[in-house]
Amino acid sequence: MLLCYTVTIGRPHGARQLCNFIGRTMHLINSSLNHALRVPLAAEIHSRPFLQLDAPELITHLAVYSNDQPATGLSNMQAQHATLAALCTHFGVTGPSSEAKYFYYDFGRFRLKWECHTEFATFTFAEHPEAPVPLAQAFGSMPLEQLPQQWLAGLKGKLMVAAHVVLERAVEPADTYMQGLSRVFEGNTLVGSEVLQGGELWTDFTIQSDGFSRFIIRDAGMRSQQSGRLVQRVLEIETYRMFALLGLPYAMQAAPSLNAIENELATLAAAMVETDADKARGDDGASEQALLDRITRLAARIEKLSLDNSYRFSASKAYMGLVRARIEELREVRIEGIPTVGEFMDRRLTPAMSTCEAMASRQEAMAQRIANTNDLLRTRVGIVQELQNRQILQSMNERAAQQLRLQQAVEGLSVAAISYYVIGLFSYTGKAAKVMGLPVNPEILVGALVPFVAAGVWLGLRRMHHKLHAH
Repeated sequence: MLLCYTVTIGRPHGARQLCNFIGRTMHLINSSLNHALRVPLAAEIHSRPFLQLDAPELITHLAVYSNDQPATGLSNMQAQHATLAALCTHFGVTGPSSEAKYFYYDFGRFRLKWECHTEFATFTFAEHPEAPVPLAQAFGSMPLEQLPQQWLAGLKGKLMVAAHVVLERAVEPADTYMQGLSRVFEGNTLVGSEVLQGGELWTDFTIQSDGFSRFIIRDAGMRSQQSGRLVQRVLEIETYRMFALLGLPYAMQAAPSLNAIENELATLAAAMVETDADKARGDDGASEQALLDRITRLAARIEKLSLDNSYRFSASKAYMGLVRARIEELREVRIEGIPTVGEFMDRRLTPAMSTCEAMASRQEAMAQRIANTNDLLRTRVGIVQELQNRQILQSMNERAAQQLRLQQAVEGLSVAAISYYVIGLFSYTGKAAKVMGLPVNPEILVGALVPFVAAGVWLGLRRMHHKLHAH
């Protein structure tokens, strides 16, 4: 409107045209020209905002793991939506739609941020106390107490993460403050650092006696909204760390199976070498066919193992990438004598992820070796079959040659037989002529005709043979 008004002072007609153009353009933007996913995709990056927190705050975070279970007939999203709907119904609140992946609501006594992910859902409860709670009592006054116990007992899935966070104002130096943390963390080794140029993070990444891990975040001069972002990053580190570690049991379980497959593959390779000696003794290839059957069964075993583990290993790798990204976002500064979160993860989490990656690589390499061995065996079996086919063809050629020679012999005998009968006819003819008084000697006549008759019969049979082969 300001643009239209400004232009109207100088050129009213042009201003009207410009306003009409802008109106038409806005109409086009809101028309069917839009891709069906334009608005949802544009809103995706804003779909998971962080909590607005202002110290002091008490936060409880739950991550519920729930794979699709055929027994219940519910997918992960359906199960977590049912859990959220039960909580909303208890407090008389309308829940989100069935397609929603994010939900935020202020219940008065506490605020809830719910997020649904591929494998799990998170419930983050935040409570702003009227007065600061002493640190020794803070972890016993969490918003979890505001929730119905029957709802907690009815969570659809298993808890992978249960964490308490205390967000408070920093009123004393870090060196002095850390001396009183031993009782809060039950004597465990502390992990801490200065983060985001105005905050402090303290934890031990240990599940305490109450079943919750504990985090303390001190606001030592953070800017507006930094507290909410910091709490979210810390909770994401804890959540993704636990889900990344889900791949470790799979790696441990896969190790004996891979060892057995590797030993059997080595045995098969040695047996393949022994088949060379069998071939020298005139083996017909039965041993190689038996080896091919064994390698096929071995390939099926490694394929099943890969199907059981590959998704989990890939997911662990992705979660580990998120953990590293969130740690970098903390922008940690060391507190003297205390390991940082990044150092702790490098020592404790990285080796576990390296084990998963090594097992995944070993699994892929084993599958490739089996495939190569399978191809080699199939090639050798194919060569043996070709040799057998060549021997069969050679035998057929030899039989054909024998038949040709037999045929030639029969043809030779046929010339003699036919010539004999033809000469016999001429003999009878000569005898008849002699009886009739003609000056003919039958013996001389027969003897003179033998070469000519034999040659004629041979030529006739040869011509007939050529005609038959020509057709």
